[in-house]
Amino acid sequence: MRRTTLTRRTFLRTVGSAAAGAAALGALGRSAGAAEADKPNVIIIYADDQGYGDLSCYGAQKIKTPHIDRMAAEGMKFTDFYVTAPVCSPTRSSLMTGCYPKRVGMHRHVLFPHSTRGLNPSEITIAELLKKQGYATACIGKWHLGHQKQFLPTSQGFDSYFGIPFSNDMSLPANMTFAKDVRLDAGLEVEKLKAGLKARNKVPLMRNEQVIDYPVVQSTLTERYTEEAVAFVTANKDGPFFLYLPHTMPHYPLHVSARFKGKSAGGLFGDVIECMDWSCGRIFEALRRLGIEKKTIVVYTSDNGPAAGSAGPLRGKKGSTWEGGMREPCIMWGPGRIPAGTVCSELATIMDLLPTFAGLAGTKAPTDRVIDGRDIWPLMSGRPGAKSPHDAFFYYSARGNLEAVRQGDWKYRKSTRKARRKKGDKTSPPKPKGELYNLKEDIGEKTDLIEKHPDIARRLAALMAKFDTDLEKTSRPAGQA
Repeated sequence: MRRTTLTRRTFLRTVGSAAAGAAALGALGRSAGAAEADKPNVIIIYADDQGYGDLSCYGAQKIKTPHIDRMAAEGMKFTDFYVTAPVCSPTRSSLMTGCYPKRVGMHRHVLFPHSTRGLNPSEITIAELLKKQGYATACIGKWHLGHQKQFLPTSQGFDSYFGIPFSNDMSLPANMTFAKDVRLDAGLEVEKLKAGLKARNKVPLMRNEQVIDYPVVQSTLTERYTEEAVAFVTANKDGPFFLYLPHTMPHYPLHVSARFKGKSAGGLFGDVIECMDWSCGRIFEALRRLGIEKKTIVVYTSDNGPAAGSAGPLRGKKGSTWEGGMREPCIMWGPGRIPAGTVCSELATIMDLLPTFAGLAGTKAPTDRVIDGRDIWPLMSGRPGAKSPHDAFFYYSARGNLEAVRQGDWKYRKSTRKARRKKGDKTSPPKPKGELYNLKEDIGEKTDLIEKHPDIARRLAALMAKFDTDLEKTSRPAGQA
């Protein structure tokens, strides 16, 4: 299935090669220096609301993404890569924890400026795991897992944070902490802002736990994030480092700087995507200039389906549990580690990044709690015959309701209608309600096969019910401010 204008270095943490080489990995019987040399730098680039069909290497006709296309040509493109919800906050909790959102209490839609919930600090994040292995860690971009201090990246394993705390269509929360040199729009007073002045689509830019710019000029965000990212990579070139780069775009409202505006045949949306592609190019350029490309693995994917972009051949968009809402473009790149020019059609998920990179860093996923993600290094490394480690994948809605399941090529979507037997028939199993699709033959979910295969539908319906019941028994609460 596999065919095989801020100071950029402020608050950046430098990890020297001598300190990196001092970490021991005695359990593997290797020297400390060799163990550190084997630990790859990790960069995860996370788009916001980018669809399956919004990259030219996934079929986009009017949007040009040469740098991401090169990444695919030099790495592995996944065709069946899933996030765990069709909206922002839940999927980000899965990336951080390796769990379905409902497992960690982050399944009830997205967080807003008035929200008091956040990712529980008692959860063990991918950043915390890697930091314990000697990694310098940075989050640059949109966080959206809680804006109170105890939920921010700097409380979740990241040495530094630069970005906006939630989506770019939101407003300033009350009681934010402002830096002394905060940059404000003319006429806006800090006292009024602290009192909770609301202005939709005007969001704060933060460094660590303080607001440094309000309202941030959104047309500059992709480029400012990129500058910060390149500075972090440069400062930590001796590694190992973990860079999490969750872009604000292409979430609405769309913004792009003047030098990219009007350049794409795909309109403003295309301009935004092509600016993000430029950003990827700048990061790859830095890796090559520093001579660390063979020490680094880069993942590019999106948090959910498109709001206004394209899901390509998939049905549905953001907010739905159709494939278009939760199947995402995903490219993994790592010269010498990930085979070039390959395509993986095995099922993989955003939850798998935590256990996979934990293993590559010389540790493992937490064993004191249930983790849903699985190590997919056999897939990423192109191991012959490697299969998905998931027996099934479960599609939870934006509100945390289990609506569908995929097992192999079959996807069953449940119905709220009660199953009924034919009139006068008291012996045969009731006719299942819902829909059944063969995703291998029908990627667009156009042909419902439930009438032909009611037995498969009943089996998958039972599998769904059991999984959701078991998950609830081992679920953990979100954090509460």
